[in-house]
Amino acid sequence: MTRVIHTGDTHIGYAQYHSPVRRQDFLDAFGTVVDDAVDDGVDAVVHAGDLFHDRRPELRDLMGTISVLRRLDDAGVPFLAVVGNHESTRGGQWLDLFERLGLATRLGSEPVVAGDTAFYGLDHVPVSRRDGLDYAFADHDVAHAALVAHGLFEPFGYADWDTETVLTESDVEFDAMLLGDNHTPDTAEVADTWVTYPGSTERASASERDGRGYNLVVFDADAAGDDAVDIRRRVLDTRPFVFVEVELRAGEGESRVRERVREYDLAEAVVHVEIAGEGDPVTPAAVEEFATDAGALVARVADRREVESDGEVDVSFADPEDAVRDRLDEMPLSTVARDVEGAVRSDTVTDANVRETVKRRVEERLDEEEDLGAFDPVDSGPEAVDAEGDGDNGGRDEGDADESAAESDREGPADDEPASTDGQVSMEDYL
Repeated sequence: MTRVIHTGDTHIGYAQYHSPVRRQDFLDAFGTVVDDAVDDGVDAVVHAGDLFHDRRPELRDLMGTISVLRRLDDAGVPFLAVVGNHESTRGGQWLDLFERLGLATRLGSEPVVAGDTAFYGLDHVPVSRRDGLDYAFADHDVAHAALVAHGLFEPFGYADWDTETVLTESDVEFDAMLLGDNHTPDTAEVADTWVTYPGSTERASASERDGRGYNLVVFDADAAGDDAVDIRRRVLDTRPFVFVEVELRAGEGESRVRERVREYDLAEAVVHVEIAGEGDPVTPAAVEEFATDAGALVARVADRREVESDGEVDVSFADPEDAVRDRLDEMPLSTVARDVEGAVRSDTVTDANVRETVKRRVEERLDEEEDLGAFDPVDSGPEAVDAEGDGDNGGRDEGDADESAAESDREGPADDEPASTDGQVSMEDYL
């Protein structure tokens, strides 16, 4: 029998809402998972990618992670992991550094045995590179096998990776696929194989309303059929998020919003207030200040009501959009620039997914040498707009890159840039 903790999407280093307290929350959540692993004496902790939120983590995040991994190592519990899209670099990976320090094992095509189960790994691979993937894995001689992978796999939300193809083309018959990338926990059976996401360990987005946690996975050689793999979810005690929905009627305004906010325990919570209905205008900043004065760590207000013109100003909400399109048509933008612009202004890409969508599109262009011409300026005119600039979210899950364009404090510099002097470090500083 093999017992492992399956976790992922810890996003250590994410200063959500520009809050240093929230930054620490992500590391603390990972520390709690490790403490549970030590207390339970599991055979391994399996991490399915996105250990870090950024490919250029700051020194404090690296040191904090090393400290947590040492607790695991001191207890004799292996840390087995793959590389996710958020932390992936074009050279060596941070996971390689931890492996060199004796604190982790990077999973790949060779089996790594824990208990009576062989674990294999599949790092995140851009969509543009998947057609040529060879799912070749070395043989093993133990009772079970599991593939740890990072990506958005079918049949789950935002999927762009065919799970059945992976399973049928692999040289090894897997009893389970332990996945990361989708922040929503879920489990399904595909081609007689259990496929599961544990979800993120901290809320990286306001859309992640359900509690956070991880999976306890048991491989039992004495059980038959579906019972050979048992997957149970465990809940983590993380920073509380309070969601306040206010439906204003005619004549109601800020006082009613405050009244609704008072109904909740806001102590040290992240508070999201959503206003709908009719009523008088509300100043979001005033409500946010009221909530923080009442004990909230962070408060955000979204007024979802439609604003109507009084008819005295001859303007429609379509006018700014038309003006933007006309100006863009006059500019000699590259194909990639137009693609990015389309994603930023698209109605189908949520604010939480803009940054990740832009990153994915640019990285996929860079991954294809023959497509580098897409970065060159092109003639202006409507016909120059990239046909791919349709604003699809590229399969990125809602949890990836929270409130991204507005809230994330930075994106790491290019891999060939020198280490910054503000706390960010490069792989070369260690290897």
